[in-house]
Amino acid sequence: MRILHTSDWHLGHTLRGEVTREHEHKAFLIWLVEACVREAADALLITGDVFDSATPPASAERMWFELLAAARRARPAMDIIAIAGNHDSPARLGAASPVLRQLGVHVIGGLPRTEQGTLDLERILIPIAGGRGLVAAVPFLRPVDVAADVEDPLTAIYGEVVAAARARRAEDQALIVTGHLYVAGADTAYLSERRVSIGGVESASLRMFPDDISYVALGHIHRGQRVGRDTIRYAGAPIALALDEASYKHQIVAIDFAGGAVIEIRQLPIPQTTEILRVPKRGAAPLGEVLAVLDALPRLAGVDDPARPYLEVVVALDKPEPKLRALIETALDGKRARLVYLHVEHTGDGAALADRADLLKGATRLAELDPRDVFSRLWSRKHAEAPSAEVRAGFERLIAEVSGDGADPAAASKRTSS
Repeated sequence: MRILHTSDWHLGHTLRGEVTREHEHKAFLIWLVEACVREAADALLITGDVFDSATPPASAERMWFELLAAARRARPAMDIIAIAGNHDSPARLGAASPVLRQLGVHVIGGLPRTEQGTLDLERILIPIAGGRGLVAAVPFLRPVDVAADVEDPLTAIYGEVVAAARARRAEDQALIVTGHLYVAGADTAYLSERRVSIGGVESASLRMFPDDISYVALGHIHRGQRVGRDTIRYAGAPIALALDEASYKHQIVAIDFAGGAVIEIRQLPIPQTTEILRVPKRGAAPLGEVLAVLDALPRLAGVDDPARPYLEVVVALDKPEPKLRALIETALDGKRARLVYLHVEHTGDGAALADRADLLKGATRLAELDPRDVFSRLWSRKHAEAPSAEVRAGFERLIAEVSGDGADPAAASKRTSS
């Protein structure tokens, strides 16, 4: 039996709320169906965060249903199981589950319970591949899913599910358990990830997944990785969900079973359709150096180019530059790369006013400080280059206006030093 494990698609995601990822997601979903055919997969597991938000755009929902239809056409006998993640709406994701179950697609939004309030094990425990595998499909657990009076709700729920799975498990049947959570010891390396609390518990113990579980398919962490032992895995996200993921090679996981044992685990690399560029490659660079690099970037060949690279620019400023964005955008005019993030790193010492004893000069109250000293200190906190004569003259005029001495800097200086 062969299973493909994927997670954290985040359909409908945008970079910084502006740049759509639809082109990348479509390319990934086409590749995923091809991978299911090429690998002759018996089952496809999707471990949460199908969508980026509880109210995904119609285009994202259309991609989801088109993927299910394409997978069913390409691999008619392949089982498909998807659980909700913390970004998904359980009700929305699971709305079509009664229909989808008739097509061999099992979508678990919220933790299923019977009318009596007990776990609905008929929906949680799902046989796959003609009975060669048994999946305990546990979704992301929300407050409504856990009892308020239980000290460790994660352990309690998983303990009950695993015990029920053991009771139903046939000889030589592989047992696969799913989850969308943070497991202690996982590497949360990227800005797009955040820990989630389940019943007041931020991390799940590896003890929840005893050794007799054949494979644990996890979601929520965006970097594919093993945790604890080789058969406990995060599949990772299929595309970069933040610009700091530029160097990470995204993947899905293929797991081969012989009876109830895993015999091989492989990472299947996902082709990158959109490059992420950073200028400079590390740290920050002066404006002149940045503009020179941008000027050398390739030009846009055509109007319709959905795979244009994303660009992050980090500029080190020795002095204020009010026209910074305009200068960057002018340099990028006609270039193939599209600016997603412009960040400034200041070159000053970053010291707080209270760190400078020479500034206080015996003053005990803020009103007793010389405004010029305060101005100079605040300036040097951000900028290595001293303020120009024009800036200093403008500050003297401001002092004069505030002090009621008109535009006479000499009078203002006399008042502020008296």
